[in-house]
Amino acid sequence: MTNKSPVRILLVDDHAVVRSGLGAVLMSFDDMSLVGEAGNGEEAVHLCRTLKPDVVLMDLMMPVMDGVTATRTIHESQPDIRIIALTSFGERELVEGALKAGAMGYLLKTVSAAELIAAIQGAVMGKTTLSPEAAQVLVQGLKQPKSDTHDLTEREREILALMVEGLANHDIAARLVVSQSTVKFHVSNVLSKLGVSTRTEAVAMALKNKLVK
Repeated sequence: MTNKSPVRILLVDDHAVVRSGLGAVLMSFDDMSLVGEAGNGEEAVHLCRTLKPDVVLMDLMMPVMDGVTATRTIHESQPDIRIIALTSFGERELVEGALKAGAMGYLLKTVSAAELIAAIQGAVMGKTTLSPEAAQVLVQGLKQPKSDTHDLTEREREILALMVEGLANHDIAARLVVSQSTVKFHVSNVLSKLGVSTRTEAVAMALKNKLVK
């Protein structure tokens, strides 16, 4: 890509209205080119293979495949594609998960058009851009002392407790009034933090170490 070539962007968000608004913003800049849209992470992975965008604006909470999983999949197979998480959520586990998966930036959807364009341009040059909220939760995480709870967040402990009760993801989603993709994301984090590979191992560790009440 030469300096005169517009940045080729793929939008990934499960809300068509959000994609439409972002698309309008991007198309108002001559050095930006919207090459495709995806409604979930699985579609994003497929379109990245076919469209080979320069930058992906990735929502995180989506059905079928969440944004963190999609980011990891795309980054592992196509590391030259720059991915910016663009979401409504600023929880620490989401910020850390997205960055560890390979995202070049983390922005909230309250970002201004100028800030978004600057982040895209920075990503192309290999620069990481974090929203003030994302930067703050990362700093707070560094300041927090390690504990015997395996660094599980309150939500993760809540979900682990429901796993101990024997609830499946769809039951947990119904109990907490969240999407199954959100539950799947948190369960994955729980397994990772506990250093186990199955729900059964997680439940056993939770009971042995009294991680839940």
